[in-house]
Parts: sequence; C-alpha cells; structure tokens
Amino acid sequence: MEYQGVWTFSNELLFKAGPYKKGSNNIGEFLALVHALAYLGKQRDEKMHNMIIYSDSKIAMSWIRQKKCFTKKDPSPEVKNLIDRAEHWLKNNTYKNKILKWETKAWGEIPADFGRK
Repeated sequence: MEYQGVWTFSNELLFKAGPYKKGSNNIGEFLALVHALAYLGKQRDEKMHNMIIYSDSKIAMSWIRQKKCFTKKDPSPEVKNLIDRAEHWLKNNTYKNKILKWETKAWGEIPADFGRK
C-alpha cells in the first residue's frame, strides 16, 4: 500500500508515503485524506484551510466523517500505527476543508492514483 497527494490543477506531487506491507486501497485513501487535511491546516495561507480535497473513495470519505478507519483487513504494525496516528489527529483537530467525491466517469482517473486501475 502507498498513497500520495497531488495538486489537481498542476499534477504536482505534494506528498507520497509508502509502500507499506499489509494495507489496502481504502486504508491508503484514508491516510492520504488525513495527511492532506493536516498539511493544508498547517499552511499560513488561509485559502489552504478552505481548499477542496478530492477522493475517489466513498469508503475513505465515510471513515473521515466518522473519525475512524473501519477496515476489516489486518494491517501490519507499521500501517496500524499510521491508522492510530490518523485517528488521533482527526479526534484532536478541526478542519474547514470540504472533501468531495472525484467523478471518475466524467473527469477520468484522479491524479493522485498510481495508474494501476
């Protein structure tokens, strides 16, 4: 499992993590969303605090709303630690960014995917 964040307007890489053993696509999507929220929240430019974040994973988006990764997978200790840290961040921070569904059928593959679909 690996994940990355990409600016949709330029396809420039913002962050990349992994690969990790014993993860899943949905776990990677969840971690990427939390990473993006934390990254944008740290920026001085207030516009970043309101920037829209896109995901093509309805499951990961629901986990963000619930502040919990409800995976049925048995992740490696390293991935479990990342999940724990992400859940802790969600429970202890607020954000203004909207997370919207990337419309793959209309727009094509989301730029942050690794082109493996």
